[in-house]
Amino acid sequence: MKKVTGIGGVFFKSKDPESLKAWYQKHLGFSTDPYGVKFDWKDEGEAAENGYTLWSPFPETTDYFKPSQKDFMINFRVDDLEALVAELKKEGVELIDEIATYDYGKFVHLLDPEDHSIELWEPID
Repeated sequence: MKKVTGIGGVFFKSKDPESLKAWYQKHLGFSTDPYGVKFDWKDEGEAAENGYTLWSPFPETTDYFKPSQKDFMINFRVDDLEALVAELKKEGVELIDEIATYDYGKFVHLLDPEDHSIELWEPID
């Protein structure tokens, strides 16, 4: 079973997310939206599959990364979240929450051994 297929996003805390997005837009050409910026890409192995990686600053007061106290969270893309969650549970990995499903995909969260928050995402492409 292929577990992680790529990085879906890099999320990090910022003192002023809007100002930071404006700086990146002005100086590095980021085309930002309310979530940050999407970097589109095409999967070489799947000619028809498109994807993106999201760069997204969060307010430094966010609780979204909890229970981690770290200033960032990595989102990994996966193919079959339900099968992966079942495998992780068998391996003794503790999940922070249950799988949540939205129009744009399924999500679940866990902590790595150093308490970094990890978000697993099965996109609906």
